[in-house]
Amino acid sequence: MTTGDGLPALKAVIASLELSARKSLGQNFLLDLNLTRRIAREAGPFDDTIVLEIGPGPGGLTRALLAEGASHIIAVELDDRCLPALQQISTAFPHRLTVISANALDIDERQILAGRRASVVANLPYNVATPLLIKWFKAHPWPPWYQSLTLMFQREVAERIVAAPKNSAYGRLSVISQWRTNPKILFDVHRSAFTPSPKVTSTVVRFSLLSEPRGEADPALLERVTAAAFGQRRKMLRSSLKTLGAMSDELLDEACIDPTARAEEISVEGFTALARALARRI
Repeated sequence: MTTGDGLPALKAVIASLELSARKSLGQNFLLDLNLTRRIAREAGPFDDTIVLEIGPGPGGLTRALLAEGASHIIAVELDDRCLPALQQISTAFPHRLTVISANALDIDERQILAGRRASVVANLPYNVATPLLIKWFKAHPWPPWYQSLTLMFQREVAERIVAAPKNSAYGRLSVISQWRTNPKILFDVHRSAFTPSPKVTSTVVRFSLLSEPRGEADPALLERVTAAAFGQRRKMLRSSLKTLGAMSDELLDEACIDPTARAEEISVEGFTALARALARRI
């Protein structure tokens, strides 16, 4: 049986290659064609951009992105077992799919894209989702090499990404995500859409770039400040920030933040003010 693009059905490809999702790689194959088309539509339009897909696996989302008008996709796949399936797609769509066998955490996206901007679309492997996101948000210079991110996470991670201050889910990932982008939850994906079925619900999130960041800050210092603050989130900031050095009270005073406040009460702008204050001290 073939699909409308002339390719074999995805289940048949997986069976012929004897592919099985590996827990060690955080894999869950997405086979629902209606769902992959919906993700692709939400990520588009793809006018004048390349699509960068991370962890395509056997290519379910890759096929949908091509069907929805992606003129060229660069797919980064660590699992060599999936490369024959991706090669089938590349043959069916000449000059529209480039496959790179690599770990996405190690690649230089700017070099791969050669000056072109990308729309990143991915069913991210669970075990690298957060490190990849932080890597992309620390991109230098800014604006970055991408113009938007449409990504799938575990529901719990998505809730942390979009959480507002004074919410129990608000933390380091919330601050880093909302510093330079506007993340928005699009829809949930039931675990039955995957093979094998994970134990949790997944959620698609779209990140749109802000025209200006919510406060200037050095990415590394912003990470240090949020790590200290949320590392002991139940404590007042005057205590939790002491891991930064003896000048924690001075940092809080300079950033105009109440020293008796706790981390989850502080806005993104407040954390960037702390990062700037730290920069002046070191």
